[in-house]
Amino acid sequence: MPVKPLLTDMYTGRTEQPCCLCDSPETTARLDIPPRAVQLMKHADPIAWRDIVGEVSIHFCESDWKTVADLVVDLGMNPLSRCNVARASFDLREDFEALLNDTRGEPDQTELEARMLADAEETLLAVDDPMTEERDIVEAHIVIDSLAEFEVASW
Repeated sequence: MPVKPLLTDMYTGRTEQPCCLCDSPETTARLDIPPRAVQLMKHADPIAWRDIVGEVSIHFCESDWKTVADLVVDLGMNPLSRCNVARASFDLREDFEALLNDTRGEPDQTELEARMLADAEETLLAVDDPMTEERDIVEAHIVIDSLAEFEVASW
């Protein structure tokens, strides 16, 4: 009896995406942002951000990461408007409404946003801690700036 080969390219969750700025397949940094922040990204109009389950991950190649880190930390700019949402990694809730002909309420993203905002604020308070990485600082700034765009504040 022949032995079946093992599946090594099996989907196990989120996929590694290319750089959200230049589409390079070689990435060095990943940031997680709240679902609401998707609205700030390029080509995000057709995406129902409320149906995103969990964080949205965006990836950057080495050269773009250096530019993004400098823009965010030194100049206080949010790079999401330049990031292509098609290159982001996220999960959408299943569409049971179409399957069951039943209407469900919108998912409540406030708990996730509150947790991400609290983590971001905690990171920025520990900016002088040698264990706080540049990636964490950049992610914290982007999370706080993105949620501030929608007037989401600390609870």
